Amino acid sequence: MRQHRHPARTESGTRGTQSVRATPHTSLRAVALAVGSAVLLAGCGSGSAGPRASSAAPVPSSPSSGTASASSAPPPPSSAVRTTPAPTCSNATRLAGWSDRRLALLTIAVPVLEGSVSGVRTEVGEGVGGLVLFGSYAPADLGAQLAALRAHAPRGSGLLVMTDEEGGGIQRMANLVGSLPWPAWMGAHWSPDRIHQATAQVAARMAAAGVNMNLAPVADVDGSNVPPSTTNPDGFRSFGGDPALVGRATIAYMNGMRSGGVIPVLKHFPGLGGSSGNSDFGPAQTVPWAAEQSIGVPPFADAIAAGAPAVMVSNNTVPGLTSVPAGLSATVINGELRGRLGFHGLVITDALDAKAISAAGYSVPQATVQALKSGADMVMFGLGPDVNGQTSATASAIVSAVNSGELGRARLISAADAILTVQHVDLCRS
Repeated sequence: MRQHRHPARTESGTRGTQSVRATPHTSLRAVALAVGSAVLLAGCGSGSAGPRASSAAPVPSSPSSGTASASSAPPPPSSAVRTTPAPTCSNATRLAGWSDRRLALLTIAVPVLEGSVSGVRTEVGEGVGGLVLFGSYAPADLGAQLAALRAHAPRGSGLLVMTDEEGGGIQRMANLVGSLPWPAWMGAHWSPDRIHQATAQVAARMAAAGVNMNLAPVADVDGSNVPPSTTNPDGFRSFGGDPALVGRATIAYMNGMRSGGVIPVLKHFPGLGGSSGNSDFGPAQTVPWAAEQSIGVPPFADAIAAGAPAVMVSNNTVPGLTSVPAGLSATVINGELRGRLGFHGLVITDALDAKAISAAGYSVPQATVQALKSGADMVMFGLGPDVNGQTSATASAIVSAVNSGELGRARLISAADAILTVQHVDLCRS
């Protein structure tokens, strides 16, 4: 998801010479000494902005000369005035004052059916950071329902309302925002300008309905030209099999979303094209890391260079790079995504209730802690019978990990900061 120190000023001034005249009570010697001191002072001040030490020979001590020297000697330079800069306010400094549980809840996006968003009013009131809308037909008053729900959110927390509005068969609210073709069709038939135009129109309608984040575009490179399935997570969801084409289409789609007021999320880093299976249904591997670097990663790198604000990391393992799911791997998130590609935005996990995660030995709360430790900022999970219980257990696991030292509090604050920053929430102004 910087202090500016002002140098202290040293004020100095000048003091003019005092006129001296003989009086019945002033000896001629004292007058002479006083006049001599004044002349020397005037000479030393020539060409100087202020008084400085005189180089005149010392005057013999006597009661009268001591009086004359004291009355005509220049004042010493004033001491430098040191100013202490006011404490710099930032989201991070404000978040440091939040409780661990409030920070933990902000990192969680909870699932809800788009036809009954009031079902997560409790979670929103407690301060969860996001909602993931599920369904295929949004109610006409979705915007009003979401506005009422946002009124329950704690002040300053923001709320990311997200959905999968990719195009083709992966659209949740096309009845409200208009339909997009499959990305594979867009990549084959539309120019980048046409993709930008179409997605900007959809995004503007999404924003009007209260949805401010789209879990798209899919930046994976997969030219298989088949529908997505339990064995192939991409297919038509990918813009194509050419990394350069996919990169151009991904950037066009991303910028169209941003033009319409919606935050786009690139997915699924480091790329699912050619995967051994679909991680929602079981363990899955990407292609080997050497191939991934030359084929799968370039579209992500191009879009990140173009200003991508958010990236979703996959649940696949990556042969030659990591033996744990990518979203739980510091090597993938901190080493490759943040380190080598220089990404500084929001990192989101894929659904942590996926079969690939449980097969790796993690419950949702356990996977959440591991993801945050590894550099992810926000976690999500799918619809289940007890969303409230899953949310509470996940938040409690984060708090326990902070208390035990397993998860650094600074890492949790950084994650929360990234969630607010992507929404342009400024706690210092709220």
